[in-house]
Amino acid sequence: MTTRLAPGDPAPDFTLPTADGGELTLSSLRGKHVIVYFYPAAMTPGCSTQACDFRDSLEALHSQGYTVVGVSPDPVDRLAEFAAHDGLTFPLVSDVDRQVLTGWGAYGEKKLYGKTVTGVIRSTVVVDPDGTVALAQYNVKATGHVAKLRKDLGLA
Repeated sequence: MTTRLAPGDPAPDFTLPTADGGELTLSSLRGKHVIVYFYPAAMTPGCSTQACDFRDSLEALHSQGYTVVGVSPDPVDRLAEFAAHDGLTFPLVSDVDRQVLTGWGAYGEKKLYGKTVTGVIRSTVVVDPDGTVALAQYNVKATGHVAKLRKDLGLA
């Protein structure tokens, strides 16, 4: 069983390559609320729905002091294609070896069409400005997740 993060836990730091050819280090975002969401695969229907939902809510999230980071095991070139295709302007980071996914509890056994498989567990973790976990949600639904997240965070 994958160990999951819970409110009050320190958010494990990471440095990963980004879709735009740079890299992102979580601790460089200290002082901000950070929504780190984990998704299985770029350019798939559910992941596109979720990413576009974050894209469409980005201005409202930014106005409330939140930054969004998407994490998947896709290679950087696939993430760049995803960002361009769907007009995604928030950072997408590549975790091809799945170490960050595993460390954050977003990779492991899950049910898929009634079967137990190993893979990315669609998850969202909100990190407070001091680097601690404020909210951790696992096995989230792609559709409607951002609206539910905003409600859970008390955002308009």
